[in-house]
Amino acid sequence: MIQFDKVTKVFKDGTEALKDISLTIPAESLVVLIGPSGCGKTTLMKMINRLEVPTSGEVYVDGKAVSSVDAVELRKTIGYVIQRIGLFPHMSIERNASLVPNLKGWTKAKTTERVYELMQMVGLDPQEYLSKYPLELSGGQQQRIGVVRALAGNPAIVLMDEPFSALDPISREQLQMEMKNIQKKLKKTIVFVTHDMDEALKIADTIVIMRNGQIEQIGTPTELIESPINQFVQDFIGIERINRKRSVGKRELQDLIPSFKRSEQSSYLTVEANILVEEAINLLENEGIESLLVKKGIEELGFVNQSTLLRAMLTKEEVS
Repeated sequence: MIQFDKVTKVFKDGTEALKDISLTIPAESLVVLIGPSGCGKTTLMKMINRLEVPTSGEVYVDGKAVSSVDAVELRKTIGYVIQRIGLFPHMSIERNASLVPNLKGWTKAKTTERVYELMQMVGLDPQEYLSKYPLELSGGQQQRIGVVRALAGNPAIVLMDEPFSALDPISREQLQMEMKNIQKKLKKTIVFVTHDMDEALKIADTIVIMRNGQIEQIGTPTELIESPINQFVQDFIGIERINRKRSVGKRELQDLIPSFKRSEQSSYLTVEANILVEEAINLLENEGIESLLVKKGIEELGFVNQSTLLRAMLTKEEVS
């Protein structure tokens, strides 16, 4: 668990970036910090690994003040993924991915096992990619390696600062879904900064909306869509997005027949065609399964997965 206790940050030029912030981030949750440029979201996140230090107040990790921990030792225990990726170009992918385990003194066998496991999790064949160098990979592949490196030392906490914002839409969507799947399997505490509301609604357990160094509203994606607390939150989410997500979420699965897949999935539950889209999404998340087999009476209409349903929730048209 991460706690911010009355945290304020004033920079040397007098800019008050954070104003008396108190916030609790539960363990094993994916929390998104979002808001306009300059709202303080990145500054707040960087206080967790002491890249920024509060002017007043304190940050606690599992009840221990981070100011009482050596900064270098603290950062070894916290994964960090940034937009610019930060891979070392002169090192192979294997060496880049193994940095933190090596710093922590892991055996070669343990490090190799961990790196192989994570490479497979992000959809990259370790046999093919570990001997390559960063410049031989696409931007999306490099960002996947950034995620592997952040997770390699098995940190309890992972900080992600707009990690997918520079990617093309297809790579970005793939990584968003992989991030959700990784989180289901590894159950880390992830603090994710973004300026993209669609991304926040898609991946977050909880969203923290900020403005001018303060928190405007905290809630699940559904809570924010259903009950924005004020005009700023409503405008920031976007009334069109709110109306669209509300209306699509209330539709029945059978309305999305063109998006159904016909091939059998490895992990699924059977549901009736008249359940709501939002109910189907919650079922997939809570049960940890890959897809739903949709039936109308004795007729099998096909399979839907979380990616299909979320795209339907976030686009104006049905997915085909």
